[in-house]
Amino acid sequence: MLRDSATDSLDGVPTAFRHGAFVYGSDEEFVRLATPFVRDGLATGEAIVAALPPARIAGLREALGADAEQVGFIDMTEAGRNPARLIPLWRDVLERNAGRPVRGLDEPAYAGRSAAEYDEALLHEALLDVAFAHDKDFRLLCPFEASVGIDPTATHSGAQALAEKTFRTALSGVPDRAERWEFGLAELGQVRQWVNARASSFGVSRDRLDDLALALHEICTNSIRFGGGRGTLSVWIEDGALICDVADRGRIDDLLVGRVLPPLDGLGGRGVWLANQLCDLVQLRSGDDFTEVRLHTRLR
Repeated sequence: MLRDSATDSLDGVPTAFRHGAFVYGSDEEFVRLATPFVRDGLATGEAIVAALPPARIAGLREALGADAEQVGFIDMTEAGRNPARLIPLWRDVLERNAGRPVRGLDEPAYAGRSAAEYDEALLHEALLDVAFAHDKDFRLLCPFEASVGIDPTATHSGAQALAEKTFRTALSGVPDRAERWEFGLAELGQVRQWVNARASSFGVSRDRLDDLALALHEICTNSIRFGGGRGTLSVWIEDGALICDVADRGRIDDLLVGRVLPPLDGLGGRGVWLANQLCDLVQLRSGDDFTEVRLHTRLR
């Protein structure tokens, strides 16, 4: 199945970002569908970047032969572990190739991810049409392995409406087993000590503990500044990760918060950006009377 979100054109030239997808059932089918897309771009002098899991990179390299030297390959399992880092990645690719059309392969929903990671990979897919709506020289094709069981149609047709709906819908409920802490400005130091102790007891390494502490401090500070002065922190273990969920009564309007680096003199946004760089996964949802940020740190 092939799907492309760009339908408007002038004399056959796309007038906006083109975002397509295909589903493949085997390594051979992936190569058969991806290779012509890459070769067509090389033939027209486009910059080609493929952000894929290692096995897909190996297969595509072999199929391209010597032409693979003209393609930029990125290990999706590292660069896209947290899918919120991918829009900045593609923005950087566009800036480094300013004035030249860019053609990319982007597979964030690869096999082996957790349910929460798949949710964020699909939100990323929907947000691509928001982030790059006016980038007419950018074309992105997103492979989906059939065994993952995801139909990409929704994220490649009416994607902006899907992104808005997803962003405004609360995450799955905090489990009853979670430990909870209500906090305000006076409790920030205690919160950090408490989470450090809990994370250490669960086996989080010192380096990861420092990353989590900084990310959590930024998110809790945001709750105090923009969420009514107080928030609720919930902590639990799920899918081999320590989860820190911060909820408050604020609202975030920007669907791309944390995916576009805000200016140094801007109000807000930098805390979420920093959390996205420090944590294995960040989930953020915000509606009329709530904001929830869920930080995931793998235990191993």
